[in-house]
Amino acid sequence: MNLAAARKEPRVLIAVALVSVYFIWGSTYLALRFGLDGFPPFILNGLRFLIAGGVMYVVLRLRGVANPTRRQAWNATRMGVLLLVGGVGGMTIAIQNGIGSGVAATAAAIIPVWSALAGGAFGEWPVRREWVGLAAGLAGVVILVQEGDFQSTVVGLIFAIAAPLIWSIGAVWGSHREMPDGFMAATIQLLAAGAVMLIVGPLMGERVEVVPTAGSVVALGYLIVFGSIVAYTAFVYLLRTVRPALATSYAYVNPIVAVILGLTLGQEVVTGPILIALPLILAGVGLVATAKDRKTKRPTPQARPTTEPIRERAA
Repeated sequence: MNLAAARKEPRVLIAVALVSVYFIWGSTYLALRFGLDGFPPFILNGLRFLIAGGVMYVVLRLRGVANPTRRQAWNATRMGVLLLVGGVGGMTIAIQNGIGSGVAATAAAIIPVWSALAGGAFGEWPVRREWVGLAAGLAGVVILVQEGDFQSTVVGLIFAIAAPLIWSIGAVWGSHREMPDGFMAATIQLLAAGAVMLIVGPLMGERVEVVPTAGSVVALGYLIVFGSIVAYTAFVYLLRTVRPALATSYAYVNPIVAVILGLTLGQEVVTGPILIALPLILAGVGLVATAKDRKTKRPTPQARPTTEPIRERAA
């Protein structure tokens, strides 16, 4: 590979990863709703994560990827529990309790706000343009809370608010811990979360009491291949490559995808607040992405020693 191609490769990988989390994850909210027709929340996600992680582990080991160290595995386990058990599991419970898939995805748009603020604890405060974008996204979420789904279910509201917060804490905390190299980080996180959810779910009283429908099985397969193996590994790569605000900017695009799919395939109904909230939320991602491009072109001397090794290791 020549020097010019080497310099372009990280940007190409970042672009591919962003497209994956923007559009694939936007569709997983509806897939979760369909999956709940045959499986309870923790068992659904536990099967999804454990199978995806198992497949990835076998493939990586066959390709000669080394096992992580004990410290790396422990850090990845904790990050996986926060992101996948607390974040994805919590939002699945919200959907089970009456929150529509499009509304749930829009509620998750607050993730970049929490992530940017949590990043401040590690000296990664947003720049001015990012603050404006984050403020626009937060204003959209405040309006979204007036949507009908939130007014009808207290349990759904609690989990829809708590899940993005837990996810954000896990994402920022994990990006500052030593993790397994490459895709092994996502693999360990998936395996750990899947095992925890398949233990906790039955302890919470979850049971598969009827034969799952064909639609729920297809949804499970989609969540395994695309939602976990493809999109989640892309997200872990982004966390190791870019700042938290851009890595979590998918939360601004997911609602558009989720709302369109919910209206067309899921026959969901949205009310006035979501139509007002979406433009505000979408305005935020442009501001955040523009700020990141500007900052990337003019890196500070202090940033070079820390970011460059991370990018080389992630790639």
